[in-house]
Amino acid sequence: MSPTEHEPAPMRALILQHEEPTPPGHVTEWLAGHDAEVETFRIDIDDREVDPTGYDLIVSLGSEFAAFDDSKPFVPREAKLMRTAIDADVPVLGLCFGGQMLARVLGGEVFRGTLSEIGWLPVRSQDPELVPEGPWFQWHFDSFTLPPGATLIAESDVSPQAFVAGRSLGLQFHPEVTTQIMDDWVREYRHELDADGVDPDALLEETRQREIESKRMAWQLFERYLSDVARLSEKRAEGADAGSDRRAG
Repeated sequence: MSPTEHEPAPMRALILQHEEPTPPGHVTEWLAGHDAEVETFRIDIDDREVDPTGYDLIVSLGSEFAAFDDSKPFVPREAKLMRTAIDADVPVLGLCFGGQMLARVLGGEVFRGTLSEIGWLPVRSQDPELVPEGPWFQWHFDSFTLPPGATLIAESDVSPQAFVAGRSLGLQFHPEVTTQIMDDWVREYRHELDADGVDPDALLEETRQREIESKRMAWQLFERYLSDVARLSEKRAEGADAGSDRRAG
């Protein structure tokens, strides 16, 4: 019997992207490091039905739109997709909009906040091994309430910042952000920075200064999520063992 018959199949990940300037960033390199098979789905422009139960992991990225705004056709479609994933015990990693959508689907309230958060800001973490205290990059105007039964992992004075529900993790901040993403965001959404009184040049410079450390923290978060929350290594090992038993029968 070939040794490869005992190895689990590659992890299959579905990334939900909501507009051109919000790509997966660090998530892409992290998943590549796990030899994952990755599909990036532009749910904002592609209205085909996607079955999330065919994947091991769903990653939902940020968006300039609100997770409560059903006037945008992709928003209720994503809510339905995510609900299907949760019901099938497919883990979800939600980043900013994605974290707000996860909160919505699980019964939390998503709403326009009274205060925005833009910049590299620390969080208060109940589990620094999973979510270090940062600073993490924030760019959001909306907020959410903790879904029933979820565990609060991190927060700020403005909003919840991280929560765990089952095998899923919702975040308010952006661990995926890279210097290239920040360049694009400053170019595309500069009007939001101007309205909030944020210096774009200072933001870009701080992002470059934090490049190495922010990537290290992102990898720590992603790896802890994979092993301790999603438990994907454990689940895939179980699947490989079951497959070996079936072949031996």
